[in-house]
Amino acid sequence: MPNFRYQSLSSAGEARNGIVTAEDRAEVVRLLLDRGETATRVEAADGGASASRAASSAARKGSHAHAAPARRAFGISGRPSLGRGDLATFIREIATALEAGLPLMQSLRTVRRQAHGRALPVILDHLIERVEAGDPLYAAARDYGAPFDEMVVGMMKAADASGEMSTILHQLSDLLDRGVELRREVVGATFYPMIVFGLLIISVIVLVTVLVPRLISPMIGQSTMTIPWPTLVLLSIAEFFHAWWPVIVGAIIAGWFGWQTWIRVPANRLSFDRFSLRVPVLGRLLRDVAVARFTRTLGTLSKAGLPILDGLRITRNTLGNQALMSAIDQVLDQVTAGKALADPLERSGLFPPLLVQVVSLGERSGKLDSMLLHAAGAFDRQVQTSLKLFTKALPPFLLIIMAGLGGFVLAAVLLPMLELQSMVS
Repeated sequence: MPNFRYQSLSSAGEARNGIVTAEDRAEVVRLLLDRGETATRVEAADGGASASRAASSAARKGSHAHAAPARRAFGISGRPSLGRGDLATFIREIATALEAGLPLMQSLRTVRRQAHGRALPVILDHLIERVEAGDPLYAAARDYGAPFDEMVVGMMKAADASGEMSTILHQLSDLLDRGVELRREVVGATFYPMIVFGLLIISVIVLVTVLVPRLISPMIGQSTMTIPWPTLVLLSIAEFFHAWWPVIVGAIIAGWFGWQTWIRVPANRLSFDRFSLRVPVLGRLLRDVAVARFTRTLGTLSKAGLPILDGLRITRNTLGNQALMSAIDQVLDQVTAGKALADPLERSGLFPPLLVQVVSLGERSGKLDSMLLHAAGAFDRQVQTSLKLFTKALPPFLLIIMAGLGGFVLAAVLLPMLELQSMVS
């Protein structure tokens, strides 16, 4: 089909232009009307089908030109991606340009001129090419793939349908920023305990396999005393490590790959996630993080105008826990059947009573989006409390383990010395 260059006016009176592929000028006018635009000028862009084929060939070459360096830089997929923080900044720049009064096409080109790095220019080139051909922004993002997941595409689609593109894109960038901030808080809170735990494991291995046997073996070899059982256990462990360390390393590697294979089975992952939610302190932290993410995401999607069923389907994939995702699947079935949202949430037993009450009040008052967004702040504070509880509870637990191991090693070293002293005296 031939390409047509058009000029149009949006419902807000903004002048727009671009190139669209259609059967004839009448179809171009219909396409623009479907997008809420009134055509002011339509003309052939390439002079016929042969030129259209040449343009398509050039577009394919241009696409390959972009894809080739991307494959070299980013691997097999050929599609460079962005982290969540960079994606939030990118979307906020587009929203700011739109808020300043620039049309979408000009906003993308403005951001493109300031783009740096290897991924962002390729992403923007794709978006500009598709939007210039007549596709809405959400369709261009969906066609590109990662980093534009279902939630981002859904918000962009809602922004396009509502006519409040800049406002909803700002909401989307805020949501992505909060997700990144929450992940950093969790990682930061657990970083120190994990370092302590790692050092504990390394120190135990070094003591058991290297230092303690060198201290104990000379004493035992020079006497006929009865060896205490802690010393026997420690020496047996050291000899086992020395004789079988390649097997041990291989078993650890095989166990890791076996665990990865096991956890990929949906039923196994569901069982493990249910167990993790029942672990003291840790289970509460995991649930609070998931609920905070669920509340803010669903509230933002509802405020953007997405139907509640679409919002639940998108939010389901952000929970990160198969047990909670399964509960949302049951909620979806109930809501699809015409029931209220709060009842199946409460029956699942996995969501806190506060969330159930907020959802119930929001449904009755017709202000579910604002109620969820207000409650999101409370759940964020609950996450902070759970993080503090976790970081305060874990070090004493590790200290108890360290004291127990240290006491056992100390007994294994001192008991032979005391036995030798008693034999000499």
